[in-house]
Amino acid sequence: MLCFAFKTNFYAQNSSNQSIEMIQPKFLKAGDTLAIVAPSGILKNRQSEVNQAIDLLKGWGLHVVIGKNVFSKDDHFAGTDEQRCEDLQGAMDDPKISAIWCARGGYGTVRILDKLDYTKFRQNPKWLIGYSDITALHNQFHNKGFQSLHGLMCVSLTKDLNEIKESVSTFKSTIFGKPVNYTLVGSQYNRVGESSGQLVGGNLTILHTMLGSETSIDTSGKILFIEEIGEYKYHIDRMLQSLKRAGYFENLKGLLVGDMSKMRKNTTLWGTSVEQLILEALSEYDFPIAFNMPAGHEKDNRSMILGKTIELKVEKNISSVKYKN
Repeated sequence: MLCFAFKTNFYAQNSSNQSIEMIQPKFLKAGDTLAIVAPSGILKNRQSEVNQAIDLLKGWGLHVVIGKNVFSKDDHFAGTDEQRCEDLQGAMDDPKISAIWCARGGYGTVRILDKLDYTKFRQNPKWLIGYSDITALHNQFHNKGFQSLHGLMCVSLTKDLNEIKESVSTFKSTIFGKPVNYTLVGSQYNRVGESSGQLVGGNLTILHTMLGSETSIDTSGKILFIEEIGEYKYHIDRMLQSLKRAGYFENLKGLLVGDMSKMRKNTTLWGTSVEQLILEALSEYDFPIAFNMPAGHEKDNRSMILGKTIELKVEKNISSVKYKN
């Protein structure tokens, strides 16, 4: 299978997709087939996690196919760009596949975005599942008009699944058509308010990386989710400032902040919490901001449907995220 470059100017065709209803792939049922692919980082010594993922899915009555290049190696990546694209494109094109589960993130998805062809996928839409570097694909799926699933990946599994029971439980519920609403622990930093809009977003670095390309999301009228790992606070501020200068927050309806994990310490300390940093960077806007969404690079990584409309209610002592039917 060959992967070709398909380029379209999305924003020239449609300056805003805020009013477009996203296509929702069919939820899974027992007997359906799920494909595991690796569009980014190498899976060196990760065979056991993938095998565990296969066993988990089979225990739910699902069939599993593995991309032939999943355990390929090409320096930093799980195979060459062509190999990774071949597996993902094959899963997208195959009408027998009901969902595509990314084995891991890392880095590399952006290198194959422009090689993907959605012609056959449009005839048989299916769920894309993953987070972190997979945010690049979530962005592209959104701009093509499809909902996708921000949730755990194969390498997220632990030997004792009780350690990640909420991640697994919400993942299973969501793929089988029982989207989970969330009640969030309150925060003194919450910006109180209520709003409604399509949920978009993912990893902050990837959202920032997409700026200026046709894969960048139009956030107008939407609620943005962000999470991050391993960054300095000044990097977080720099990315928020860049997004702000690009108009990313001008017509945003709300912000949902997930895990900011393993923050690095610079020799020159930032001086405030990451929550204060976010509030200060977005001080000129009045949309509600909810902290403490359990999603991102922690063991408690709840599943969320990107592209689906949610109702966000934020108070100081509690917040709620509810899907609209």
